[in-house]
Amino acid sequence: MEKLARKQVQQLTPYLSARRIGGCGDVWLNANESPFDNEYKTDFTRLNRYSECQPKPLIEAYAAYAGVKPEQTLTSRGADEGIELLVRAFCEPGEDAILYCPPTYGMYAISAETIGVERKTVPLTADWQLDLAAIEQSLENVKLVFVCSPNNPTGNLVKREDIIRLLEMTKDRAIVVMDEAYIDFCPEASTVDLLAEYSNLAILRTLSKAFALAGLRCGFTLANEELISVLHKVIAPYPVPIPVADIAVQALSEAGLARAKFQVLDLNANRAYLQVGLSMIPGVEVFDGWGNYLLVKFPEGDAVFKAAWDSGIILRNSPIENCVRISVGNRDECEKTVGFIRNYYA
Repeated sequence: MEKLARKQVQQLTPYLSARRIGGCGDVWLNANESPFDNEYKTDFTRLNRYSECQPKPLIEAYAAYAGVKPEQTLTSRGADEGIELLVRAFCEPGEDAILYCPPTYGMYAISAETIGVERKTVPLTADWQLDLAAIEQSLENVKLVFVCSPNNPTGNLVKREDIIRLLEMTKDRAIVVMDEAYIDFCPEASTVDLLAEYSNLAILRTLSKAFALAGLRCGFTLANEELISVLHKVIAPYPVPIPVADIAVQALSEAGLARAKFQVLDLNANRAYLQVGLSMIPGVEVFDGWGNYLLVKFPEGDAVFKAAWDSGIILRNSPIENCVRISVGNRDECEKTVGFIRNYYA
């Protein structure tokens, strides 16, 4: 079967998600999931019928939440499908390229590689900002530029003025895709207001993080109507199962939004607790983070990661040397993690 696969696929290495890496423990802070297990009810009727491609109540609910028109909103199986749709819709295999700025989310590269689209990289600067001069020099054949803010795994926000400069730079040349998977933890930093001015802007969103629905697989792409119409041409005919749409609409109801806002405040407080607690340990550097995770640098990151793993505290190793990404859990999980690392260095 391996020989029958496309040559491009034969050379692929699967994305190592937190679930694929595995682990065994009682503190899971490796996948940027919410610790809140909220209850929802659905009657599971109508399962003999196909779902709508774009369920109107869901589209209207998220558009209202995001502050855009329903015509500017497309829902998909997580933001990951949104990435793939954009690559499939706008990039010719063997001709076009995407550009992204590591260290950042790994699925931009994998989605392009799977389809046979070239990947160009322009590393972030030392303070994890866009290297605009280098990006401008690398735009030949680039159709999509992916920017994650808050960035995963570093946690920082990309400067708004640099995003605007990038949008100006790529006008009539490429689409800037802002990955705002974690923007609900700092909504004031969203670029959604720029949609009115820039037709080459697309924004990825998800219910996996702040809405505590990682297992639901429900994401969104926000863009101008013309761009959304192009995505409609390549999306599967029934991408959103009926129970998924029902639960997502409940999460976006007035009561659901109020609950999400309260839980975000709680997680932001726990993030501050983690940051202060870990910063007090000699030799440990905690970077400012704006999502539901923190990037932490240790004198020997791999050793700390393994020791925590062996003790049932599952964190996420980072491609950045000696750095470990720690999701923000509930207060008990955060206290256990800080206590373990403090004792490790005692």
